[in-house]
Amino acid sequence: MRHLNKGRQLGRQTKHRRALFRSLVTSLLEHERIETTEAKAKEIRGFTDRMITLGKQGDLPARQQALSFLRSKGVVSKLFDDVAARFRDRQGGYTRMIKTRRRTGDRAKLVAIELVAKGAAQDSKAKSSGTVEKKRSQSESASASSSEAANA
Repeated sequence: MRHLNKGRQLGRQTKHRRALFRSLVTSLLEHERIETTEAKAKEIRGFTDRMITLGKQGDLPARQQALSFLRSKGVVSKLFDDVAARFRDRQGGYTRMIKTRRRTGDRAKLVAIELVAKGAAQDSKAKSSGTVEKKRSQSESASASSSEAANA
């Protein structure tokens, strides 16, 4: 029995599993959205939250800790400059998982894991562009109806 042994083994040895998590978290912070299996996504949520919390701290020891886990200096600078600023007022829950499909080879459940603020920024842009298009269509219909009234 696996009493007091939390976390998923994912069929890998410890060093391989840790390297996998480091790689996935680095990719997630770099691209802000990745697609992976559900089990892997659930495991990297905590690591990602920890890295964003370090980014929000913003001091040198936090940067060194993040650099010891992440694989790229560029991703660390993006984390501390861009990503942490977006989550400044948020207390946690920086990622969202969206179930996408099943992989054709082994029918594994795949999910897209993404940073929450990225989706919120896109949603607000879509809403604002939608309202602009709606206003434009209303003004066009109003001008068309006024021209029809003038022709009659």
